[in-house]
Amino acid sequence: MAEIIALDDPETEVVLRRSRRARRMTLTVPGRGEPPRVTAPPHASLSEIRMFLMRQSDWLRRALVRAPQANAVAFGATIPVAGARLLIAPSASGRRPPLIEGDRLLLPEGASPGPRIAVWLKERARAAIAPIAHNAAAELGAKVGRITMKDTKGRWGSCSSAGNLNFSWRLAMAPPEVLDYVAVHEAAHLREMNHGSRFWALVETLRPDWRRRRDWLKRHGGELQSYRFDI
Repeated sequence: MAEIIALDDPETEVVLRRSRRARRMTLTVPGRGEPPRVTAPPHASLSEIRMFLMRQSDWLRRALVRAPQANAVAFGATIPVAGARLLIAPSASGRRPPLIEGDRLLLPEGASPGPRIAVWLKERARAAIAPIAHNAAAELGAKVGRITMKDTKGRWGSCSSAGNLNFSWRLAMAPPEVLDYVAVHEAAHLREMNHGSRFWALVETLRPDWRRRRDWLKRHGGELQSYRFDI
């Protein structure tokens, strides 16, 4: 069970996690409204951890200011879907799946919007990403294994040595060309499991304007990660 360390400056709570794999202490601010997290080796004492946090206090203060605030997915709020911002509104028809109508995303009254929209976004992400990844892999003479949708915090996609591709379903909120870029990016890893020059040459062959798409994700990815679907 994680421990909580209360700090006075800046006034905040930090979640302490101990890991046998940790060789040194690290401090991260996950965003999405989640508290900062310090990871420490098992042998580190509480006083050593507090000293580390004191040394990092200036960095932590700046990071908390930069971190996007959590956006609750609820009726009356807006959420991006395929790059377009939609108002989450109750539907009088009682239809159960989320339904896009103009600039509104309709759900039945009384439903909890967050979990329902999360499932819906996951389905949309899979439907959009799978054909792109398979087509890109075929162009490169490779083959996709399993495609999995996850709610990853640090990565938009990954490729395993077995040829399995993992993607964040939050990409369903991004503009289609950005989702397309991530699908192609991971498909290129089926040929080059690194980010060397040959890898980027493959991406360039498939999507010559990949830099523009990647830059959008760098600028706006934090906002996509800020939405809370569990409240």
